Amino acid sequence: MKPSAVKLPDHERAYRGLREMVLYGELAPGQPVTIQGLVEALGLGMTPVREAIRRLTSQGALVFKGNRRVEVPQMSLDEYGELAFARLAVEPELARRGVENMGDEDVTALAAIDRAVDLAIERGDVRGYLENNHLFHARLYALSGAEVLLAISEMLWLRSGPSLRIMLGRHGTANLPDKHQEALVAMRARDAEGVAQAIRDDIEQGIAQVQRGLGTGGD
Repeated sequence: MKPSAVKLPDHERAYRGLREMVLYGELAPGQPVTIQGLVEALGLGMTPVREAIRRLTSQGALVFKGNRRVEVPQMSLDEYGELAFARLAVEPELARRGVENMGDEDVTALAAIDRAVDLAIERGDVRGYLENNHLFHARLYALSGAEVLLAISEMLWLRSGPSLRIMLGRHGTANLPDKHQEALVAMRARDAEGVAQAIRDDIEQGIAQVQRGLGTGGD
């Protein structure tokens, strides 16, 4: 977990740490992990870890198994298609609204994050790609101030992220879609619809790659 100038309460540290483990593929879909194992991995107490698990199960990112175990649910092709439909409905709108509240410093920050995405792709750094790609989208969407849509988007990323990690584990970072440059050009022009379209294209290309992986590799 990343250091912060303000110390977060343990329950929030546990949630953020476990959330990252789900988002960035440290927990493989279908592989049970003990609650005690998560307590040790996060370095926090049983109570905050249980609360983090409860929050993530309510978002569909984890499911309880027997014998004090949890796991990331496995994703079928049909289920992923539902998530894809929802992402394409929600995320371009978040991007469009984000541009309306955007300043030059936001564009500069997003461009720096995109450089980290590009570097991760070049180096074959799967974790670096997952982390910075998510950060790019999350930073842009946060500018929207649309709390309901942001909560939906967060759930969609938690549900779909592990499938992307599986695809990257099989095929690496070569030929990954990246429409961030097109989005940044539109951001600099404050072209909200152009940004929304670039994000839609980015998501569609990523979805197509994961669906091909789910369809041929099976989960």
